[in-house]
Amino acid sequence: MSQFELNMQIVDNAHLQPQRDPQFNAEAARQARRFHRTLSGYAPTPIYALDNFARALGVSKVLVKDESQRFDLNAFKMLGGTWAIARLLCKVWQLNIADFSFDAFRQLAHPPLTFATTTDGNHGRGVAWAARALGQKAVIYMPKGSSSARVRHITDLGAECIVTDMNYDDTVRLTQRQAEQHGWHVVQDTAWEGYEEVPRWIMQGYATLADEAVEQMEHPPTHVLLQAGVGAMAAGVLGYLVDHYGPGSVRAIVVEPDRADCLYRSGQQGSIVNVGGEMNTIMAGLACGEPNPLGWPLLRNNVNHFISCEDRVAALGMRVLGNPLGNDARIISGESGAACFGVLASLLHHPQSAALKERLQLTPESRVLVISTEGDTDPQHYREVVWEGKDGITHN
Repeated sequence: MSQFELNMQIVDNAHLQPQRDPQFNAEAARQARRFHRTLSGYAPTPIYALDNFARALGVSKVLVKDESQRFDLNAFKMLGGTWAIARLLCKVWQLNIADFSFDAFRQLAHPPLTFATTTDGNHGRGVAWAARALGQKAVIYMPKGSSSARVRHITDLGAECIVTDMNYDDTVRLTQRQAEQHGWHVVQDTAWEGYEEVPRWIMQGYATLADEAVEQMEHPPTHVLLQAGVGAMAAGVLGYLVDHYGPGSVRAIVVEPDRADCLYRSGQQGSIVNVGGEMNTIMAGLACGEPNPLGWPLLRNNVNHFISCEDRVAALGMRVLGNPLGNDARIISGESGAACFGVLASLLHHPQSAALKERLQLTPESRVLVISTEGDTDPQHYREVVWEGKDGITHN
């Protein structure tokens, strides 16, 4: 097998203090999943065991949970948005969340509310989907450089979509100001002072996929790789795993693009570090420079390693998942979805593979869980990477 070296900076977490979190745990996830079960078309997304790849890597199992099959939205994000919107509607109209369903709410014929959010694509699509299904309105802001395909996914669901000339984090602040001015309800998966309840619900909603995964796995994972933008999904899922299996039972690795590696830098320092600039990365869903302060304490306490990687790592992950070894399942994974698997694929080919695996404690007994968080949400770019070799490997 050929060798090549892609840029992956690894930092060990010197502030590791494994412990459960009172906000992000198994019970919160199960409450959200009980709601998700009421949605038409709900089914757990599949987990695939890539046994041929695992043998090549030298581990016992590599398990990939395929979130491209989440409803018809091609990504996991709607899990958080639908749960948060349901909780918000219950709060506004004084309804019992235990009895809430989309069908029952529509029959109440309440005046519509407007939900506003910032998105790189998938979260906004989920918010727009839920708003339409509930007879509500949605205004979606997207950062500079957002693709026309991702805009169209949102407008096709009946939402207003505005692409700004700002990066993600500045667009979040614009959304907040516009919502205050117009009386809209912000549905954002990052938090700030005075805005914590909704992002907490979103993060708890994401953990539905962790509750499913635990049911689907024959044995507990020894490792979990979690991609991160603000860290909302990573914290929601890891909080579940820590609570279910016990603190320190699963070795957690957080993966980010090197152009938006706020959690990697925060992991180095032991406190929140923000990253500015345009953050031009193919991993659009991870192009966030400011960690979610709700999730950061959990990640600081429970993540073993933070990895900052170049775009070619994610591109390699996309290609390998789409062109698997032997009879391993073929998985269509987008740029952000393939980031963590790309790290494993890069380890396989790295000249210092043995040393890197030892550092991450990947052994022949390891069982590794990866979440492919999205499919080809930007089909043109997916083809450019997988068919045309964009961000490819150059051999000397």
